[in-house]
Amino acid sequence: MHVPATLVRGGTSKCWLFDEAELPTSVSEIEALLVNAYGAADPVQLDGIGGATPTTSKAAVVGPSAMPGVHVDYLFAQVGIGVGRVEWGSNCGNCATAIALWSVARGLVPVSGDRTCVVMRNTNTGAVLEAEVDTPHGQVTEFGTQTVPGTRAGGVAVGLTFLNPAGGTTGALLPAGDVVEEWAIDGLRARVTMIDAGAPMVLLDAEGLTGAESLREMADLVEPLRRFRHRAAERMGLTSSSAAVDDAVPKVGVVGPPRAYRTQLGDEVAAAEHDVSVRMLSMNAPHPAIGLTSAVGVAVANMLDGSVVRSASSAPGATELRIATAAGVIAVTSGDLTTSGPRRVTVRRAARILCAADIVVPESIPA
Repeated sequence: MHVPATLVRGGTSKCWLFDEAELPTSVSEIEALLVNAYGAADPVQLDGIGGATPTTSKAAVVGPSAMPGVHVDYLFAQVGIGVGRVEWGSNCGNCATAIALWSVARGLVPVSGDRTCVVMRNTNTGAVLEAEVDTPHGQVTEFGTQTVPGTRAGGVAVGLTFLNPAGGTTGALLPAGDVVEEWAIDGLRARVTMIDAGAPMVLLDAEGLTGAESLREMADLVEPLRRFRHRAAERMGLTSSSAAVDDAVPKVGVVGPPRAYRTQLGDEVAAAEHDVSVRMLSMNAPHPAIGLTSAVGVAVANMLDGSVVRSASSAPGATELRIATAAGVIAVTSGDLTTSGPRRVTVRRAARILCAADIVVPESIPA
C-alpha cells in the first residue's frame, strides 16, 4: 500500500503529515497504518519511517475544519517506540507549527500578505491554536532564517498562539483542586503542581533536583518520574488505577530556580538570561528541549500563587517568561489576562518542509 505524506520540521520535532482524504476514516484503522508505516514495534524503527525518538516519532492527520472560524482540524499521533500502538491523548505544539506551514503551502489556507494567519483545532483535546506564518511579499517560502533553541538550522518563522489554554483536557486549570501538594514516592520527596494549560502536566520541585539536570541525569530519573506521572494521572481524573498505563499524559517535569549551565549544543547560558529552569520527559525519554504545550503550562503556572514554578521563578507573575531547557532558553508570552489565566499564550517557532513522499506501508504487522 502506498500512502502520500509530507515530512515537516516544526520547532524541535519532525512530523509526518497526512491529508485526511488519503487515509481511512476510523482511528483504529489509522493507528494500524501508522504502526506499520513507522515500524513502531521495533525499538529502533529501522524498517519504517519513525525516528526512534519521541520527538521524531510523531504524525498528524490534517483536513479542512467545519468549525466556524477554524481553518484546519488535525488529529495528533504520538507513535510508539518498541510498542505497536499509538498514544492519542495529547497535543503537540511543534507539530502544530509544522501543520501551519503545510496548510499554507498546500493551499488549505490562502496566503494573505506578509504574514498569513492559520487557525487550527486539535481534535484530540479540542484545543484551538492560531499561527502566524511568514509569507513575505505574499509568497510561501521553502527556507527561512528563524531559529529555535535545540537546532542551529533556520526555518520559516511561525508565531504560535494557544487560545484559552486553561482546562482544555480536564475542564479545569487545577483538576486536582490544590495549587500544590507534597508527595513522596519511592524515596523521592517533592512539592508538585498539577495543571491543565496547553496540556495536562505535573511539575515537581523535588529534593535533590535542580531543574537544570543534563539529559543523561534526566535519563536516570525516567522511572521515578513515570511513577509521579501515573499518580498525577489518577489525581487529575485522566485515568483509573485499573487502566492501562499511558505515558503521553500528563506531561511530567522538574523545575528549579535559574542557574548557569551549558546547553546540549555547548552554548553557555548565564543565570541572568532566564527566569526558571525546567527539564521535561517526552513519553519515557528526556525531552531534548521542551514541548510547546509544556512551555504553555509552565508559563501559566508562573502566574499561580503557590505553584512550584512561581516559587522557583525569578520573574513570578510575569507575562513573559524565559524558560531554560537543555537546548537553550525559550521565551513564552502571555496576554489577555483573566482571573482564570491568560487567554493567549504565544511562542515564536520555525518550520521547514523537508520532503513529500509516497510511503510504502505493509498491509499487516510483521511477525
